[in-house]
Amino acid sequence: QIELRLLAHMSADPVLLDAFTRHEDIHTRTAAEVFKVDPSLVYPDMRRAAKAVNFGIVYGQTPFGLAQTLCIDRREAELYIRRYFERYAGVREFIDRTIAEVRQTGVAKTLLGRRRPIPDMQSRNPAARSFAERTAVNTPLQGTAADLIKLAMIRIDRRIREEKLASRMLLQVHDELVFEAPPAEREALQQLVKSEMESVYDLSVPLLVEVGSGPNWRDAK
Repeated sequence: QIELRLLAHMSADPVLLDAFTRHEDIHTRTAAEVFKVDPSLVYPDMRRAAKAVNFGIVYGQTPFGLAQTLCIDRREAELYIRRYFERYAGVREFIDRTIAEVRQTGVAKTLLGRRRPIPDMQSRNPAARSFAERTAVNTPLQGTAADLIKLAMIRIDRRIREEKLASRMLLQVHDELVFEAPPAEREALQQLVKSEMESVYDLSVPLLVEVGSGPNWRDAK
């Protein structure tokens, strides 16, 4: 959920900030907002729809795309998205502001300053321009998420070397890291990884990291 936490940070939307600060399940919270019910009354299909809306916003999904994802009518998908932006008005403002800035500069940036040229913001081709606008919004979120995981990997590797641990970092899988560690180092490595990943960048919402262990990757999840 790091992209959604970054969305809360960048948009400063008060409802999103409140949900993450309270450590609420963001998909349940969004379902309650979109379907206008108490969170205790959210059932699995509602949460699944809200999850699709949450990540659809990050990826710039259209009502047509959301309708296909959820196998619902396009008008119903439009209703979900409209209600989302009614409740998360700060997100709508962030999207509009970001598109306007990138249209002016031609460049999208991550929080750490990495730049991505987006030349089609001024394209006369509606499809190319629409894709460019989605990319302009998505880049600060996914790009920053990629930056932060790389930064965490550098810090964790440095700590492992400084503390002369036998543990090894093996893989990065999206927002997960996979390690190999002797049993005697397991607890120390778990604390090290959790500490470095959760403190990698000062956001306005907490970064929460879950750590698991086991004899293989499957059992560690």
